[in-house]
Amino acid sequence: MLESLNISNDELLYQMKLSCQVSIIVEEIITRKIITHAAQEAGIKIEAEELQKAADNLRLINNLSSADKTWLWLEKNHLSLDEFEELVYHNVLTSKLTEHLFADQVQQFFIEHQFDYTQVVMYEVILDDKDLAMELFYAVSEEDISFPEIAHQYIQDTEARRYGGYKGIQSRNDLKPEISAAVFGATPPQIIKPVITSEGVHLIFVEEIITPQLDETLYAKILFELFDNWLKQRIEEFESYR
Repeated sequence: MLESLNISNDELLYQMKLSCQVSIIVEEIITRKIITHAAQEAGIKIEAEELQKAADNLRLINNLSSADKTWLWLEKNHLSLDEFEELVYHNVLTSKLTEHLFADQVQQFFIEHQFDYTQVVMYEVILDDKDLAMELFYAVSEEDISFPEIAHQYIQDTEARRYGGYKGIQSRNDLKPEISAAVFGATPPQIIKPVITSEGVHLIFVEEIITPQLDETLYAKILFELFDNWLKQRIEEFESYR
């Protein structure tokens, strides 16, 4: 049994190669350099108060509520205090660069892509028999049976049955195209005609169509998407010149 184990930088690199992680690390290095260069070109400055706030947030996220916990976390991640500060600095730099580049584009992007952010609250039962699905569809439409009753009778999964086939809040990208088209064309509350996919025959009750609002959460999501797309383009450009 090994009493002590020292791992060299060469061994770390070798293990990354064996784990097929080198390309991931290289892309992360390129990303950091692109962000640093773009921030310098934009003349972005970071104040001490911003770094302190970001450091406090990072400690909160990682449950570093004491100095001892912080030092243990640094040791576990092989980080010096200077490297921790560099991590915080890069996080702040990335955030400020993102705002600098795209904050004034979010509103217009939302307007142009509002369709993509519409969501639906729906319930679903998947059957094997199209004729049965149509029979149940007409039965619900004529109020001879309720959708929860169908879910309780035909859903095999215990948890899904308990929730009455509730699928939660779904976005267009969460659904198969053929289901998305039918669901978002509904006038809720409404059961839609059975939709056939490779999974079976979908009997769906649409409870609500949620019109998107540009709140803080969606603002952050769009901001990240714009920055992420920009960053991917910069990486591709960098790779093309290598």
